[in-house]
Amino acid sequence: MEKLLYPLWKAEELAADAFRDALLAWSKQQLAQASLSGLRLAVADSGVAPAAGRRLSSGAPLPDGLLSLWLPDPGTRAPLEASLADRVARFECYRVREVEPLVNRRAGADGRVPGMCQVALLYRPARLSEEEWLSRWQGSHTPIAIDTQATFGYRQNLVVQALAGSAAPPDAVVEENFPPGAMTSEYAFYGVEAGDEASLARRRDELMASCARFIDFDRIDVVPMTEYLLQAPPEGLAGGG
Repeated sequence: MEKLLYPLWKAEELAADAFRDALLAWSKQQLAQASLSGLRLAVADSGVAPAAGRRLSSGAPLPDGLLSLWLPDPGTRAPLEASLADRVARFECYRVREVEPLVNRRAGADGRVPGMCQVALLYRPARLSEEEWLSRWQGSHTPIAIDTQATFGYRQNLVVQALAGSAAPPDAVVEENFPPGAMTSEYAFYGVEAGDEASLARRRDELMASCARFIDFDRIDVVPMTEYLLQAPPEGLAGGG
C-alpha cells in the first residue's frame, strides 16, 4: 500500500470555498468508484481565514489544497488524476513515506477535523546530509514539537519520489492539527494559559531553536488548511511506502 500526496492549485478566479466544495464532491465520488484504502483532503478555505498570518512562502505560489490517497499500486492512479485535472488548475503528485507520531482522533460526522491543519513543505538545507537532516528532524525534533505546541495530530511525510509535476519537489510535507484558537492566539498555538508570558516565551524559543537545526526559514512554505478525513486508512497502512 502506498500513500500519495497531491498538492493542489485552484484557478485564480475560483473562490476558496467553491474549490473546497468541488474537491469534496470529487473525493466522495472517488471513494464510491475507485479502489482507495484511504482519503484525506485539506483545503485553504474560509474556515481558516483567521490564520492567514501564519502563511509563509519561499517564493513560489502556495498550494490551495492537499490531497492524501492510499492506493495498492501507484501505477493505477491515471484515471484518478485525469478526473482530478478537471477540478484543479494544476497538481503535483509525490509518493511519500509517512510517520505519524501523534494520531488525530478528532473528526466530525462529515469528516471535518476541528481547527486548522498547518501544512508545511520542507526543503533540506544544503548544509545537511540527508542522514543528518532526518536525524535532527525525525529523531530529536519530533518530541520537542509535540511538547511545545498544542497539536492533536502530527504527520511527517518524507517525499520518496515525484510522480507528477515539479522536478524539484519538497523533501518532506508536514501536517499538524491545531485547535481553533491556535489560528489567532499564540497562547492557544503553544498550549499555554493566556497571559503566561514566561511559558509562552520558553516554548516558542525551544521550538524555534529546534526548527533552526534542520530548516532554513527562507526555504519553507506553510499553509493553514481545513482538513477532512473522508476515509481513514486501515490500521497498519497509515505510513504508506
